Amino acid sequence: MSGYFEFDDVETFTAGALGVPGARVFLLQARGDGRRVTLKCEKQQVGALAQYLRQLLSDLPAPSDLPLAASLELLDPAEPEFIVGPMSLGYAREIDRFVFTAEELVDVEEEGEQAEADDEGEGDDRGRLRLYLTRSQALAFALRSDDLMAQSRPTCQFCGLPIDPDGHPCPRMN
Repeated sequence: MSGYFEFDDVETFTAGALGVPGARVFLLQARGDGRRVTLKCEKQQVGALAQYLRQLLSDLPAPSDLPLAASLELLDPAEPEFIVGPMSLGYAREIDRFVFTAEELVDVEEEGEQAEADDEGEGDDRGRLRLYLTRSQALAFALRSDDLMAQSRPTCQFCGLPIDPDGHPCPRMN
């Protein structure tokens, strides 16, 4: 059982990567209320979240300030609480906050067992995270994500696959 984490007053929400391009582990980290939670995720999840935040931000007034870049670095990324599966993002206009939720990834066999447990009245023990982000924090996350994506391996102009430092066997170039 992982746990339920909710941050009403988020100090920092950021993404980071450990390792070298092509073998990186991507992490999300939330800090606030004297606590810190680190989650493992996929590169595509970070990119998709940043893209959707940017889309939602385009319909809102621009944030007045941004957190300092140094505050967006991962702090002592300990063992992740869980691996991120489904994510959701919305905007609560009444409080002018983005509401981000992430649930723990559950494999197919465990999901079947979980459905049986739910039928028997037992609770769902998947890890969950819920954050309330300001427009400034959302934009800072998107900008930080851009930096992470820019550090990725270059892509092949012919097939679009990533190119390793020692080259790559392009299926289109035989």
